[in-house]
Amino acid sequence: MSKRVISPGGIIDGVVELPGDKSISHRYAIIAALAEGRSEIGNYASAADCQSTLECLRRLGIEIEKSDRTVRITGAGLGGWKEPRKALDAENSGSTMRMMAGALAGQPFTSTLTGDDSLRRRPMRRVIEPLRQMGATIRSQEGDRAPLEIRGGPLRAIDYTPPTPSAQVKSAVLLAGLYADGPTTVRESVSTRDHTEVALREFGATIDGTKSAIRIHPRPKLVAQQLVVPGDLSAAVFLISAAMVLPESSLMLHNVGLNPTRARVLDFLISIGALVHIASVQMRHGELVGDVSVRHAPLKGGEISGTQVAEMIDELPMLAALGPFTEKGIEIHNAQELRVKESDRIATMAEGLRAMGARVEEFEDGMRVEGRAAGKLRGAKVDPQGDHRIAMALAVAALGAEGDTTIRDAECAAVSFPEFFVTLDKLRGAAKA
Repeated sequence: MSKRVISPGGIIDGVVELPGDKSISHRYAIIAALAEGRSEIGNYASAADCQSTLECLRRLGIEIEKSDRTVRITGAGLGGWKEPRKALDAENSGSTMRMMAGALAGQPFTSTLTGDDSLRRRPMRRVIEPLRQMGATIRSQEGDRAPLEIRGGPLRAIDYTPPTPSAQVKSAVLLAGLYADGPTTVRESVSTRDHTEVALREFGATIDGTKSAIRIHPRPKLVAQQLVVPGDLSAAVFLISAAMVLPESSLMLHNVGLNPTRARVLDFLISIGALVHIASVQMRHGELVGDVSVRHAPLKGGEISGTQVAEMIDELPMLAALGPFTEKGIEIHNAQELRVKESDRIATMAEGLRAMGARVEEFEDGMRVEGRAAGKLRGAKVDPQGDHRIAMALAVAALGAEGDTTIRDAECAAVSFPEFFVTLDKLRGAAKA
């Protein structure tokens, strides 16, 4: 396992073109494989998770070509996937497993979805239950964990309200709804990211209803598309936060995805004092894209709870790590979902920040990280427990510490942002040059 030493100080200065959005890349690939014809997807995410999705599709008989960051997928239509000869390995990607489960539920064959040790520990009940209601036969390990054996076939339309708002569960049900015997509806008490609905429409599916009740009509003719994936906003947040930590920093990020169901994190950062400016906004393939610039400014701190949690779930570890650099600290509630991510993100973040000298109170559904008055962070040895977002969040916090910080298993950042450490070094290097 590799480790990385982060030395503090310097400034963030430069211009960045971000890798493709991980969430959108998954969806474009899966839907392109269900479409008819050859789709071309530019700026496809370099994240290991998104490569796992491509490999699963290959095992289902889908022809895929890659060159640089462009992926070409020859779709087989709704009925063209072939029974895989061996298990489909999602590796560390919960997105791959949950969304592929939805598409596989409608196939006339049996398939098995598995993953690495971390993914096999994560609960899958929330996606298994609606797919079983639709008529799929799914066998799982104890506690509804992977491997999942899915025997697909004709599906029933359902009207489903997930107990916990989840874009991945919604996506699985909508993808299964392509194979149902009538319109399938997913209802949400809190609107989650809508990339699946946007992408399905781009490929030709009929989706109607309201923001809180999304309905998909079955058996559309999905047609291949030429698409470009926006830059990943969730990845951008780590670089924006680095500029927040280091005084005199200035950063420009080009072609960032600004989907309203994802951009709430920018609203939150602005609300606590961040100097964030958005320009050159345009609509591309149903997704808002624009340039984001940020300059260092003092942060007040604040609380995240209620509907904000579902809208910023991936960014919460980084926001927690900003706590020691704010006046009032950062407090998070209603985020029990963090307990069942790639790691227990509440416990792992609390442990890492405490090792660096932060004062952290841990709750069952979140945490409170004290602000600047609690003292400056110090360098330490920290373990992200194989969790990519924790590794990057602690690396950013380390920039503002006294002394070097050693991050164990730092290469786990490649799950979502393989270029993170190189990009961080270049931005600091540009500042020193």
